[in-house]
Amino acid sequence: MKELTKAEEQVMQILWDIKKGFVKDIRDRLPEPKPAITTVSTIVRILEQKGFVAHKAFGKTHEYFPLVEKKIYTRDMMKGILTKYFSDSYRQMVSFFSQEKGLTVTELEELKRIIDDEIRKKQK
Repeated sequence: MKELTKAEEQVMQILWDIKKGFVKDIRDRLPEPKPAITTVSTIVRILEQKGFVAHKAFGKTHEYFPLVEKKIYTRDMMKGILTKYFSDSYRQMVSFFSQEKGLTVTELEELKRIIDDEIRKKQK
């Protein structure tokens, strides 16, 4: 899957949240300073060319909606990070984030609970 630019990802985050919308709807949700409507329109059309969004025409206006689920994009991007930076090692990745972020004991316990739950599921 193609990686998105920061601007494209920002627009996709909005579309994932609102499910569908017109360029104006997307622009309204962007932080200040807001880009020109033509800039947002260009980004949406690029996303359409990349296969991330599609549209339904209403006369001269288009309502856009995501074709790629957020979960799928996130999974693919995380796999890329895992491969690129951690040699496909989940252990290295978890170790890095637990040391770098300075996770609290509560956060580490929550991660341990999630991992323990996954172990129990796989053992069944």
